[in-house]
Amino acid sequence: MIVLSGKELASDIENEVSRRVADYRAKAAGRTPILATILVGDDPASATYVRMKQNACRRVGLGSRRIELPAATRTEELLAEIQRLNEDEEVQGILLQHPVPDHIDERECFDAISLAKDVDGVTSLGFGRLSMGRPAFGSATPAGILRLLRHYEIELEGRLAAVVGRSPILGKPMAAMLLNANATVIVCHSKTRNLPDILRQADIVVGAVGRPEFIRGEWIRDGAVVVDAGYHPGQVGDIELSAVADRSAAYTPVPGGVGPMTIATLLEHTMTAAERSLA
Repeated sequence: MIVLSGKELASDIENEVSRRVADYRAKAAGRTPILATILVGDDPASATYVRMKQNACRRVGLGSRRIELPAATRTEELLAEIQRLNEDEEVQGILLQHPVPDHIDERECFDAISLAKDVDGVTSLGFGRLSMGRPAFGSATPAGILRLLRHYEIELEGRLAAVVGRSPILGKPMAAMLLNANATVIVCHSKTRNLPDILRQADIVVGAVGRPEFIRGEWIRDGAVVVDAGYHPGQVGDIELSAVADRSAAYTPVPGGVGPMTIATLLEHTMTAAERSLA
């Protein structure tokens, strides 16, 4: 049984990004790459996530710019802010913190982000290019998961992977990435019939449904690879890990598995975007 430690790999990635930041500064007359984060409203969890990303930027030497907008911000106002960042040559990456208030058209705002600065992989254009095997930044969490699986040399080709969740920034891009890696993919969700029977066939199970311990341990067969992309109060994920960890071939702990990889991937994407801007 292998513990897929995202914490360890994320530390290695941060060290590499730090080196790349230094190289960039040497080539760019001392300029520092900047990740801009947009926070709309005062949701405490969202504020915490943004702060974590800013702290990570600080650790590796990236610049960060935090834009805070009131909850009453209209879609048109948020679009105008995104456009200003698109045109700002000092900004290499743009992150719009999810979720935004309900009255804002989140998808329209995501899609307004320039593809070159879409380091969180949230645009429809980026997803479409990714699905077709074309260059694009993948959504940070699924891209981090794929990086983690490859780091630990988890075989994907030809294996049956079940992704439980269909969100546009996690479940759907995760399925596309696994398909591009030659896995056979089933996309399930909370309304899937006979879900336990489907999961018992899977070689790889990805929990991305957004409900604490929705996926029961008894639904997962012995020897499966278990990836839990959820995080909820009480330090539990979307999968009942306590009932399956010792029966799995490999699993991601909660916390310390997928979460650190999301932020590390975001830093890496920002650095790549910055390097491309110099080309």
